Amino acid sequence: MTTTDNLREAFAGESQANQKYRAFAKRAEQDGFPNIARLFRTTAEAERIHAEAHLRSMDGAGSTKDNLEAAKAGETYEYTTMYPPMFQRAQAENHRARTMFGFALKAEAVHAELYRRALEAVAQGKDLAETGFYLSPVCGHIEFGAPPANCPICGPKADGSWLKATPASLRSASDRVAA
Repeated sequence: MTTTDNLREAFAGESQANQKYRAFAKRAEQDGFPNIARLFRTTAEAERIHAEAHLRSMDGAGSTKDNLEAAKAGETYEYTTMYPPMFQRAQAENHRARTMFGFALKAEAVHAELYRRALEAVAQGKDLAETGFYLSPVCGHIEFGAPPANCPICGPKADGSWLKATPASLRSASDRVAA
């Protein structure tokens, strides 16, 4: 294997570890182990640091336009090629993954469209005009502007909750600049 192959593998592994440890932290919190949860969250952040360093070593982030094109292509692949057979197989097997596969399939199509809109703005030398970004904590659907009462993908929210995406709510601790 080449160093580039190793970087791809390391990036994938560190990215997966980050997500896995975040999920483990939630479970530790639910089980009444706040310090173990903190250990998982801290380690998850360390894995994110590793993944970002590997991505930089691969020159994996380019201009905003290049990044938007790559993101749109990735989301398009997911909803046109990756998720359809996964969703069909899970349905055929009556596997519980069918719900999230179905949600993801639909949400990825929305994400691709949002990236398309962002690309249009960048082509005009502008940022997105929308400032309100809302995320469904159930299915991953994103809404610009004001969120509807019912998510178009996962339906009614039991508590009407949408996560309002603000710079502070989305920025990880290591991204914050010390005053």
